[in-house]
Amino acid sequence: MNTTGTYGRTVTGPERTQRRHPTTPAIRLARRWRQALLVVHILSSAAWIGIDVIVAVLISTGWFADDIDLRSLAYRALANFVVWPMLASGLLCLVTGLVLGLGTKWGLLRYWWVTVKLVLNVALCTLIVTVLQPGMPDVETYGEELLTGTAADDGIWRLFFPPAVSLTCLALATVLAIFKPWGQTRGPKVPTKPRTRP
Repeated sequence: MNTTGTYGRTVTGPERTQRRHPTTPAIRLARRWRQALLVVHILSSAAWIGIDVIVAVLISTGWFADDIDLRSLAYRALANFVVWPMLASGLLCLVTGLVLGLGTKWGLLRYWWVTVKLVLNVALCTLIVTVLQPGMPDVETYGEELLTGTAADDGIWRLFFPPAVSLTCLALATVLAIFKPWGQTRGPKVPTKPRTRP
């Protein structure tokens, strides 16, 4: 049996069965699995944002509070209890996003908004491991030195950058997920409507 291909070329039945339609995902997710993954993806991204807000609160408390004990506690809590939950939520968001991209019509690199979200997620997780975590021992030491009056403020103001950058990127990712701008990347275009057979 002959039929018209995606680009107007007539292909035979065997060839037609071998060709993948541009909208066909790499893996097929059952509806319930897709919904479950989407819920986990949303919850993990919300948790990530919440942890970033906690980081911002702890840093602000450590910088602006009048009570030395409270400032010390804020920095020590930041050093000991924040990074790993943040990384776990970021990685969970990344993994669920990858599976959803592979298992739905959006793909991983087919649409600009998905690609940008993927890049932001990988970049932020990398920064947590390579920049934020290695600096936490110094933050804990600074918090302990506050109690003895020997703490030097040199460089501690840089702690304001991680939550600012992360919250900005996560807010952008949320906007992209809602509005889905910019259309498709280069390559075979996905038809907006399924074509009917002649």
